[in-house]
Amino acid sequence: MFQRVAKEILSGLTVAIVALPLAIAFGITATGTSEGALVGLYGAIFAGFFAAVFGGTPGQVTGPTGPITVVATGVIAEHGLEGAFLAFIMAGAFQILFGLCRLGSLIRYIPHPVVSGFMGGIALIIILGELDQVQSSFLVVAGTIVLMLVSTRVIKSVPASLIALLLVTPALQLTDSLLRDVRLGPVPLNTAIDYIGQIPESIPSITVPELSGSLLLTLVLPALSIALLGSIDSLLTSVVMDNITGQRHRSNKELIGQGLGNAASGLFGGLASAGATVRSVVNVRSGGRTALSAATHSVILLALVAGLGAVVQYIPLAVLSGILILTAVGMFDWESLRKAHVSPRGDVVVMFATMIITVVVDLTMAVAVGVVLALIVHATKSRRRKASIAHDGVGTYRIEGPLSFLSVDRVFTALRDDESNLSLDLKHVDYIDMSGAKALLTFIDHSYKSGVELGIKDLPPHVEDRLVALANEEQRDKLLAVVKDRPTETAY
Repeated sequence: MFQRVAKEILSGLTVAIVALPLAIAFGITATGTSEGALVGLYGAIFAGFFAAVFGGTPGQVTGPTGPITVVATGVIAEHGLEGAFLAFIMAGAFQILFGLCRLGSLIRYIPHPVVSGFMGGIALIIILGELDQVQSSFLVVAGTIVLMLVSTRVIKSVPASLIALLLVTPALQLTDSLLRDVRLGPVPLNTAIDYIGQIPESIPSITVPELSGSLLLTLVLPALSIALLGSIDSLLTSVVMDNITGQRHRSNKELIGQGLGNAASGLFGGLASAGATVRSVVNVRSGGRTALSAATHSVILLALVAGLGAVVQYIPLAVLSGILILTAVGMFDWESLRKAHVSPRGDVVVMFATMIITVVVDLTMAVAVGVVLALIVHATKSRRRKASIAHDGVGTYRIEGPLSFLSVDRVFTALRDDESNLSLDLKHVDYIDMSGAKALLTFIDHSYKSGVELGIKDLPPHVEDRLVALANEEQRDKLLAVVKDRPTETAY
């Protein structure tokens, strides 16, 4: 018991180190001022703590993320910080309502290409937002990115973003000091280096925003946008956590936890937040499996806040820009982009359409249009509207119809509930899209890791070709190992 608790706390410390520069960077990006450093940190502290304690995904870490920051930036610009904090509280209330109405279950119907396009669009927005900093401080931004790439390969025990902060910040300070001594004045390194500047050191306190009917009505749509994007972002991270841990998150409980977290964040002057994929993965890989590790990360950040002001003021904005750009690059679904030439054309269209609309129009509109396009593609390609799964009583499951984003959750939930050795009969699968292929490959992988003996028989050639094309080398080997026989011909 003691070892388990110690491992959870140590994992929380590791995640806090990873979250520190990201929370500061996202906070400053959202507010456009040094005050945003605390706003971002408070978001990681309060949203992170309440979402961990009351959420439905054990080990998931919540904090400021790219999608939320993009929306929050517009809200802050239009309504100021006070109005934005009220919007965050309202967004939290919407999320609690979503959870109580059991809307979290709808995440299963968001197609994989929509998710890929959405995250790619967010990444492009973040990168485009940092171009001014790149132009004014190119050497520092580029140096930060190179240093992070190298340190990721060489030093795996320490987060690359922390290494960049600890090395680049004092190096720039020392260089600037030497140049002052030699030339009697600051001389930039072919760049205009801007620093965060002094931030107030204080213990956060609850501030209840002033309420007025007109303001509340004005903030309904922004708050709803934050709630929708935060919910989607968080539940997608929950799905990633499921794939890593083999567990099943409770989506509606997760929404309630996220809502409580965002409401608390708004009351304490923090940035709206969501489940953060990178930080959650770091937590799991560091040994965190329960809410204790995620909550510990927030407590550690709170302990650091009181003494951060004197140190944070010397961090160059260009270093944070480099961290954000590299984080955004990691948000792209590179595997899907590399496989675009062998993916279903309809899925590729959905992915890039979602990405373009995210950048050019609106984030919520992008998700809505992407889902509609995916439904159109499904109706065009599939001969049947609905997939069915039947068990013959002796370990064989027969799947018929389209294995697509509309059916994969129901199909693989039934399969996961059966922990015995099993066989899949896919002879009558008439269509498989990217979501279906990804889900089947993931199921094969988890069966292999869990020691479940899995066999696939009567695998239609068109399904096998699609799976082989979309699988990586390891997945391909596992797939070919479980295929027991192939039909000599297929009706499709």
